[in-house]
Amino acid sequence: MRSASSPFLVTGLLTDVGRQRAGGANQDAALALPLPQGGLYAVADGMGGHAAGELASALALDTLARVYVQGRAQPPVRLLEAVQAANRAVVQRAVGESVGMGTTLLAVAIDRGAALIAHVGDSRAYLLRGGELLRLTDDHSWVAEQVRMGVLTEAEAQHHQWRSVVSNALGGEERVRLELFGLELHRGDRLLLCSDGLSGVVPETELLCVLSRGLPPQETVTHLIQAANDAGGPDNITAVIVDVMLSRRLPRYPLPESSGQGLEYAEVLLSARRSGGLLTYLLLTLAYFTLLGVMLMPDSSGAVALSGLGLSLMILVGRNTVSRRRRAQRLTEAGRRLTPAQSGEEQPTLNRQTP
Repeated sequence: MRSASSPFLVTGLLTDVGRQRAGGANQDAALALPLPQGGLYAVADGMGGHAAGELASALALDTLARVYVQGRAQPPVRLLEAVQAANRAVVQRAVGESVGMGTTLLAVAIDRGAALIAHVGDSRAYLLRGGELLRLTDDHSWVAEQVRMGVLTEAEAQHHQWRSVVSNALGGEERVRLELFGLELHRGDRLLLCSDGLSGVVPETELLCVLSRGLPPQETVTHLIQAANDAGGPDNITAVIVDVMLSRRLPRYPLPESSGQGLEYAEVLLSARRSGGLLTYLLLTLAYFTLLGVMLMPDSSGAVALSGLGLSLMILVGRNTVSRRRRAQRLTEAGRRLTPAQSGEEQPTLNRQTP
């Protein structure tokens, strides 16, 4: 467990074994690592016998932090590479008594005015903004998939015999599947990352109440852990809170967007990020040489050169505008679906088991 704050981000972090598992191992792990332009925050919820779950979650976060910090690419690529490395580390250690071990992973890399969210499993990310609590991630679990397909209702999912089955986790296979998306941050935003030991037993209406009290992050996570234990504390409980104290400019690279196709393999997302970066580079190069042509070519060719320059800039601006609209639409849809005051429903309880 690591916790610290940066100048424009204030964090709180706490993990607890849970009331019903007192004296046992805590298979949750958490990370709050300040960085010059933001920070790296994560929650991992391990699974597996013989202390394998505890090993898996700790190994995943140690690897995630090391690879992300040592990377030299843009933050979205570094985050994807770090998740890939964390998965490889867990897979390679899953031998002997540790066979079958795995872990969820919810990682948030904050870079200036943006949050980059990578999600594997059923640990959750929430955003408190303007008095509304928005759930940013969808659970990767069997019952959650049935609810999304309309096979089960929320009420049926809460009591289904397979409600504890996680459908995606680190360590499950050599190639990791995840969701990756970006979010523009505003001053006053409060992010919550948590394991299902909290979200599975504390209703979102109560989460909203605790998060909205205006208490400092460390005091707030203490109240959240207490609320989970008061509800029975059947599982390990972890919460990380990040308060955004200042609004900052977005980074220059395009933020990753959800494809709407659900889980995707990390190498596919990496390929898309790298090709997108190459396209931006080529467009900027075209704009540069077009501008140079305006300066060097005769007046008769100036109009053609200016047209090329304008087209390049229009493409770049258009891509940025579309990205902003998609991010805004994602938040709007999340707000309609998950604001507790509107839904009044609790989410299904999901515990730590693999299929």
